[in-house]
Amino acid sequence: MRLLHTQTLELEEFLENATPAYAILSHTWEQEEVTYQDMQGPVGKQKAGYTKIRRCCEQAAQDGYEYVWIDTCCIDKGSSAELSEAINSMYVWYKNAKTCYAYLADVEPIDKPLPELLHLSRSKESFKKSKWFTRGWTLQELIAPAKVEFYARDWVSFGTKSDLDLHSAISEVTGIDEVTLTGGRNLREVSIAKKMSWASKRVTTRTEDIAYCLIGIFGVNLPLLYGEGERAFIRLQEEIMRSSDDQSLFAWGLTTQEYDLLPSTNEKTSSTLRGFLARSPAAFEHSRNVVPYRNWEVSRPYSMTNQGLCMELPVIQHDNFK
Repeated sequence: MRLLHTQTLELEEFLENATPAYAILSHTWEQEEVTYQDMQGPVGKQKAGYTKIRRCCEQAAQDGYEYVWIDTCCIDKGSSAELSEAINSMYVWYKNAKTCYAYLADVEPIDKPLPELLHLSRSKESFKKSKWFTRGWTLQELIAPAKVEFYARDWVSFGTKSDLDLHSAISEVTGIDEVTLTGGRNLREVSIAKKMSWASKRVTTRTEDIAYCLIGIFGVNLPLLYGEGERAFIRLQEEIMRSSDDQSLFAWGLTTQEYDLLPSTNEKTSSTLRGFLARSPAAFEHSRNVVPYRNWEVSRPYSMTNQGLCMELPVIQHDNFK
């Protein structure tokens, strides 16, 4: 793991079993972010993104940390092997961080002259509308760390995800229940459909990343194949099937946008036909309240074969449905 020293702003590498305590940054990418290659010479300091790195290091040093991890400059994205390892390890890296600094560049700085109640109202609305809550990668960065501290554009802290006045607002905007958000429920206890629903309205720059950003949340590993498009999300679901018998994986439907585009007649078209697996997390938009059916009897595990999905499901007669 490669970390950035908070005093020297130089990169250092550590073995997995010898990694020191570190803070970690969560943010949205803006223009002129500083890459690993930029940090090897003077060009990095000339980019706009260097200010974010410097301020993050200053905050970490103030909090007593010698090291921070920042995705823009701590991963050599020129190495496909290193990028794959980093993406598959990222959830654990955020989970192991002592503190996660969530920097919301579009949240207005604290305006001191404003009356306190007016300031709190404006800050919370600005906070809930932040682009940070719409990005795919920031979902695991919100859930994995035990402590997430939020910072406005001017690097002034306005609370943590555990604060009573913040976690209700976070729950409202993300759809994540407050118990899970604050670490009171293990992710394994949450249905697959519900976890997918958390990502249903999030976006990523690359199509494949909407699958790759969920690897850690579902506790699986996946090789990266940029260029495969929506196939990445199919592969994610196939990998989930190998380690879970939670049938809520199949509890998805058309998105709101797809419903609006349905033809007025009952005639089936190629655009309305679907297989058992969803094309993206957006299909789980209305699956937030789905819970898995637990069958404790011995049954055949389901799997994906060369002829499609093979599974056995109980058929239950509903009294009101003949």
